[in-house]
Amino acid sequence: MLDTAGGYDDVAEVALVSNGPTLIGSVQRALHLLDAVGASSRPVTAKHLARTVGVPLPTAYHLLRTLVHEGYLRKLEDGYVLGERLRPAAPEHVSQRLLTHVRPILRALRDELHGAAYLALYTDGEIELVDIVDGPRTPPADLWVGAHEAGHATAFGKCILATLTRDERADYLARHRLADLTPNTITDARTLEHSLSSGGEVFDDRQEYLLGTACLGGVVHGPGVLGAVAVSLPARRYRATRAAARVMQRAAHRVSRAAAADAVTR
Repeated sequence: MLDTAGGYDDVAEVALVSNGPTLIGSVQRALHLLDAVGASSRPVTAKHLARTVGVPLPTAYHLLRTLVHEGYLRKLEDGYVLGERLRPAAPEHVSQRLLTHVRPILRALRDELHGAAYLALYTDGEIELVDIVDGPRTPPADLWVGAHEAGHATAFGKCILATLTRDERADYLARHRLADLTPNTITDARTLEHSLSSGGEVFDDRQEYLLGTACLGGVVHGPGVLGAVAVSLPARRYRATRAAARVMQRAAHRVSRAAAADAVTR
């Protein structure tokens, strides 16, 4: 039974299950929403949550507002993440906790360098792309190959690989072949090793992952967190300037500080 706020009347909406417990449907739906948000490493929109849980959009909004008010969820510009009341119970969601602080940094990076911004993390021996901040004028790259299979060809992948120890990098490369994604992709292990050892904290990808697209990335390193931020843009607009490198490095340092602050509060 719908109430005047567009949600369900908890008292009237009691489901009687034959030979089973008495259940309240709106509580079930709220828990399903929490599960759906918790299962994602990125912010989740209300529309996506409504489709995932299978509830009308007005009902989803009603439940989400309540969960935000009670601190179980937090609403960001691009969707919902777990709130403070749930984070101690879900310490494994490092990327989701970070997003609260990192999203504004990624948006600023996108706007300053005029390209879609990315956050990647090194998790359990794999490179994982956990967030993308784009816009109408800054569309993301066509991610036709997964990040875990293209670390050698992406700016954020190179940032992460360069920060690993030699043994860790050798282990990663033994598990991931240097796939030839474009004519510009580095597929020789020695050439890649030389490139990684001479790049410092900022690396680029000049049409190595995707023809027509270039990227610039910076290393993110904090307590328990290794990753990278990056920006992609059309190759015709790419210029490897010191100014752009400084912007990228500054953004990466801000994300690293956010990771350090997050580690203190865990």
